[in-house]
Amino acid sequence: MNRGIVQDMTLFSDALQEEMQLLIYLPPNYSPLYKYTVLIANDGKDYFQLGRISRVADELYDQKEIENVIIVGVPYKNVKDRREKYHPDGQKHQAYIRFLAQELVPYIDANYPTYQIGMGRALIGDSLAATVSLLTALQYPNTFGKIILHSPLVNEYVLSQVENHKDVHAFSIYHVIGKEETSVLTGDGLVTDFITPNRVLHKLILKKGFTTFYDELNGEHTWKLWQPDMKRSLKNNFGI
Repeated sequence: MNRGIVQDMTLFSDALQEEMQLLIYLPPNYSPLYKYTVLIANDGKDYFQLGRISRVADELYDQKEIENVIIVGVPYKNVKDRREKYHPDGQKHQAYIRFLAQELVPYIDANYPTYQIGMGRALIGDSLAATVSLLTALQYPNTFGKIILHSPLVNEYVLSQVENHKDVHAFSIYHVIGKEETSVLTGDGLVTDFITPNRVLHKLILKKGFTTFYDELNGEHTWKLWQPDMKRSLKNNFGI
């Protein structure tokens, strides 16, 4: 089986005033002569290491089951950094969203042969990384056409942003949650019920009229739940 390559590089963010690490997966037989869809992964290193997303993509390419996709992982530096950027209350939250939409997307478009349209770009994340993926798409609905949510943290702010969103046809939502996610220890030390607010979010997404895929999986708030879903996540959004 042919394997893609993962480039490790940095991009300086004006919005955040720091160097951001990027892990960029180029699929087997990558060529600038073809055009590629772009999948941006928050919790980027986790998706590559724990989610094994590049290995799953290699398998799907080998079986000719997905289109040409470049996967861009954006790692966090530590738990504090992750919360500051991903959580709606985080000090760097809005700056991070601007980085994704106004700096990272133009950088990828300038350096790789991409479609340069909303439907050619997707965001993926787990837990808080899913939350920031959803909120980024809500703020930049014409920049991102698909979002993949693995067990997002959902609070009143997230629900209000979805409720107030007008352009429900701009992007599709792939949304999964674990049935045992009833008492999750979050980064701020609180024990939080994830599944109940995710069910509320799903009902709201349906009411608003978004295109969505939703499933409740057997498991808890860990990569043991999300990793086995990686293949379906990619096939559902990038299948051919």
